[in-house]
Amino acid sequence: MRTRYPSTFFLLLSLVPAFAVSPMTAPAGVPSADAWLIAEQILEQIEEPVFPDRDFPVTDFGARDGEDASSAITAAIAACHDAGGGRVLIPEGTFVTGPIHLLSNVNLHLSEGATLLFKEDPAAYLPAVYTRWEGVELFNYSPLIYAFEQENIAITGSGTLDGQATEENWWFMKGQTEHGWREGMPRQHEARNRLFKMAEAGVPVAERRFGEGDYLRPPFIQPYRCRNVLIEGVTLLRSPMWQLNPVLCENVIVRGITVISHGPNNDGCNPESSRNVLIEDCLFDTGDDCIAIKSGRNTDGRRIGVPSENIIIRNCVMKDGHGGVVIGSEISGGCRNVFVENCRMDSPNLDRAIRVKTNSIRGGLIDGIYVRNIEVGEVAEAVLKVNFHYEEGDGYGFTPILRNVLLENVVCRKTRYPVYLVGYEDSPLINITLRNCVIAGAELPSVIENVQELHFENVIFPSTRTVNQWGEVQ
Repeated sequence: MRTRYPSTFFLLLSLVPAFAVSPMTAPAGVPSADAWLIAEQILEQIEEPVFPDRDFPVTDFGARDGEDASSAITAAIAACHDAGGGRVLIPEGTFVTGPIHLLSNVNLHLSEGATLLFKEDPAAYLPAVYTRWEGVELFNYSPLIYAFEQENIAITGSGTLDGQATEENWWFMKGQTEHGWREGMPRQHEARNRLFKMAEAGVPVAERRFGEGDYLRPPFIQPYRCRNVLIEGVTLLRSPMWQLNPVLCENVIVRGITVISHGPNNDGCNPESSRNVLIEDCLFDTGDDCIAIKSGRNTDGRRIGVPSENIIIRNCVMKDGHGGVVIGSEISGGCRNVFVENCRMDSPNLDRAIRVKTNSIRGGLIDGIYVRNIEVGEVAEAVLKVNFHYEEGDGYGFTPILRNVLLENVVCRKTRYPVYLVGYEDSPLINITLRNCVIAGAELPSVIENVQELHFENVIFPSTRTVNQWGEVQ
């Protein structure tokens, strides 16, 4: 999938009429291409975990095709870990399982033609485990695949992980009629509010106990406080909620996976308060953001205070989703050094290509978003959207800061706005640069409000006019 797009940029540049180049330029403070040297240094720090060359087939522990293999998988993982590591092998066939808890030095490997079907009954994911839900720590349903404070773990192979979420079992809990909820059915709303109130009040995590009757859907794969994590080759289908969510992890590689799930909050890959993360050669077709970088929500995110940093995303394809690469909204711990290159984003059901969403409850310092060689076929709203008025908006005392955003060699055939940039008057967006970009199919002028140091260099838009968030022409 290692497609390169610079030639596409120059082809479109030659075909699109030169409407105008924006006069907004400034002599100083433009983010430098030297920032990509930082990406090279980050890549040198990321290493794949290495496992001993020995296999533990789950069939040796009693697993049978078409039957419940939960106990066999658990036993194989324990034996592999106790022996010093290796591969827990899922052979060709279909195996039913409950939650899988990985241990250090274990590679869960799905052979070609292997499928793990995760149980549909929420009770199978109890007892509760220490986890994070929408950026807040608690005890809740186990993620479908979970690891806590483990090192050198992997999920690899060409098989399929099927969460079996549908409108009948997990998705209705969101409380939306389009995902199966009907009047009188239970939903997550009350438990979600209770959790957030507990976090704001400083209730100890050990007392934040949720599970049966609370309807807080678990993520599919969540390594928590882990080091040296590899997810490679597998296909993920039908997740209850977020699909891949490394939390407080270091040295994470996500490579060559296919993620297809259109349920509510079915984000594709959400690195959260994690460092040195590489996401490459993946396909995302999701019911929410394809990739969303996060670092905790509100008071709880500030309590932990760990940013997401050194994130590299390359050679990926994004189809349906709320955004291609998104920062936020649970970004209270901050974010820095995000690099996105050589990706293709294209769908009438993809809302934005690059997006930052936060507000004065989330807060957070976001510093350094570097994007180059991106082909955007069609997005519904904007190629670049930054909105400090997301959800609760302004007036809550934790002013967000965004600075140093660079888009280079980005082309787009169809969008509503070229860019949509809205900061606060007391916290403008700082140092936003578009360089060598062609956005040919925009229906409306850009929305630009409270931006300091905005640079358009060799940028072709359908119009030089801009409007503010209320539609007033500037």
